[in-house]
Amino acid sequence: MKKTITILLVLPVMFLVFSCGGKKTAPVVAALEVPITGVVQQDVRIESEYTGQTFGQSDIQINPRVDGTLLSLNFKEGNLVTKGQLLYTIDPLPYQTKVNEADASLAQAQANLAKSKSDLDMIEPLAKINAVSQRELIASKATYEASLASVKAAEASLENAKIKLSYCRITAPISGLIGISKVRVGDYLQPGPMSVLNTISDLGDVRVQFTISEQEFLRIFREINKENSQLKGAGQNIALKLSDGTMYSHAGKLSFADRQIDPTTGAMTFEASFPNPEKLLRPGQYVKVLLVTDVRKDALLIPQRAVIEMQGISQVYLLGDSSKVQMKIIVTGPTYKDAYIVEDGLAAGDKIAFGGTQLLRNGTAITPKPTDWQPGMPGAKTAPSK
Repeated sequence: MKKTITILLVLPVMFLVFSCGGKKTAPVVAALEVPITGVVQQDVRIESEYTGQTFGQSDIQINPRVDGTLLSLNFKEGNLVTKGQLLYTIDPLPYQTKVNEADASLAQAQANLAKSKSDLDMIEPLAKINAVSQRELIASKATYEASLASVKAAEASLENAKIKLSYCRITAPISGLIGISKVRVGDYLQPGPMSVLNTISDLGDVRVQFTISEQEFLRIFREINKENSQLKGAGQNIALKLSDGTMYSHAGKLSFADRQIDPTTGAMTFEASFPNPEKLLRPGQYVKVLLVTDVRKDALLIPQRAVIEMQGISQVYLLGDSSKVQMKIIVTGPTYKDAYIVEDGLAAGDKIAFGGTQLLRNGTAITPKPTDWQPGMPGAKTAPSK
């Protein structure tokens, strides 16, 4: 019994000794290192992006002007052709026959004219001495005039037959790039607006058509017409973004605007012209037109990645005293490259968290990591420690 009591007394003491000896002190957590950048203040030219479509300087459709069987294609599809080059040949035999018939009719009419002229020359002196009646003279003159008219009609018929025969040879109306033929040898062709054989595009300069909403047009129009407007001349330096996201290497200029706003879409169509020396642009491409539509003086810029958007509210973490961050609600304006223009909530010289914002909370103490950043910079760089 005594041994049992002794053991029961010793066990709690041992437990307390071991538990107290094994307790470890909690480690001190180092402050989170967060990239910090300053609010940038500078003048910016804001570009608006519009979807456009490309057209050749001239896009000429080729249509048959006579019906007949197609005998040959005399060009290589997708290649450059020159003005006057033979493209298609339609069976000329029926039209050559008509030319021969018209030629024969003209010869007959000319023979009749020669006979009537001879008869008139013979009757006129006889009529002067009253050897023939005036009735015969008048009839001879009428026959001559009719023969003369018949010759003119036969000449016109022959010319018309030759023109139709010439339509059997379809030539290029302009120099340019020809597309894929919509007909093949042996097809029967008929004239008409729906019978398009091919299209030739002049790619010297390429036209790009795009639309601007009525509200945007009114705003830009008023801004351009202000005295000393910064937007004057903006239409002479338009950028183009291709479908793969790359920028086109040549700047374009605004050519004209449509006369009216389309009532079905509420937008106005504009056209810009771009040089195309490498023939990179082709008709039918969809591109993005970048046009300067606003100029902001001393705008405040912050990285887009520094902004936290939640339920339509934009927020950033602002660096305060004691290296603590506080969430700040801001009002953002248009984008500029990879930045937002801040319209309210920040001032020049403010420092904000550039990254790691998902780990931050109000009042979090951090280790600031100064980072150099400018709009459009390929990569932000950590400032050298002082």
